[in-house]
Amino acid sequence: MTGMLSRLQRIWALTLVLLAVLVAIVTWRAGWPAWASAVVAVTVLGIHALALALEFLWLICVDPGTGVGRPSLPTLITAWWGEVKMALVVFGWRQPFRSTAFADNLDAPTAPQRGVLMVHGFVCNRGLWNAWMVRLRATGTPFVAVNLEPVFGSIDRYVRVLDDAIHRLEQATGRPPVVVAHSMGGLAVRAWLRDHDGDRRLHSVVTIGTPHAGTKLARLALTPNGRQMRPGNTWLGRLAAGERPTRRALFTCYYGHCDNIVFPAVNGMLPEATNRHVPGTAHVHLVAHPSIFADVLNRTRS
Repeated sequence: MTGMLSRLQRIWALTLVLLAVLVAIVTWRAGWPAWASAVVAVTVLGIHALALALEFLWLICVDPGTGVGRPSLPTLITAWWGEVKMALVVFGWRQPFRSTAFADNLDAPTAPQRGVLMVHGFVCNRGLWNAWMVRLRATGTPFVAVNLEPVFGSIDRYVRVLDDAIHRLEQATGRPPVVVAHSMGGLAVRAWLRDHDGDRRLHSVVTIGTPHAGTKLARLALTPNGRQMRPGNTWLGRLAAGERPTRRALFTCYYGHCDNIVFPAVNGMLPEATNRHVPGTAHVHLVAHPSIFADVLNRTRS
């Protein structure tokens, strides 16, 4: 079933393509046919690239935090370009048009193996994980990739979605699953642990670019879930206050100094957790980092 976000992003992607085509037609009729295809590329790429560049400019102005070095300008430029390409794939193709292309895999594994729950972040859907789903199915790993809806609701409203998914994986494998969560999805997992006291129901949690202590970018947020990611807000404070060190020990948190969404970078870390810095990689692009996938896959076999 196509989710609300898929429909919204499909409209946006098609609108962007239509705009590019109209500009190309005007260019062609103006007597510059050789420039028409270039105009299409610049229009489609330019809007994404400019928006991401503004995020990186804000990132540069923020101290990454104690123990995290500032990235060099060449590193930032490389991370920006990687994010431009990744954002086009994710927001222009996978999420709008391919979010239902790969079904959850709940087949009982032939060997003792844990399942994987994949949880996306803000303004994303399960299409974010398409490449993961292909690789997990190829290895015979059970998995569930959820859609967190309502898209602009409170993070607390996603707890039920996660509980259902975790129960399905428990039924399929008879073992506590591994959870991998990107961005806001990591906060949703922490909210599930809070509400269900579910430490024993999970093998481990891997977060990727999660704003565990919020992000300065959320100062611009108007939605309930966006406001819950503002640094120092009451919701984050209460979430942290209710967590014991043994719960946080379940977490491995991947974060980066080139994360254009979660900054300062130190906010991607969680005290008492295992925190791993991934240099030179931006927010959405972190999902494609091979070492993170390898880490999650290894956990399913433990």
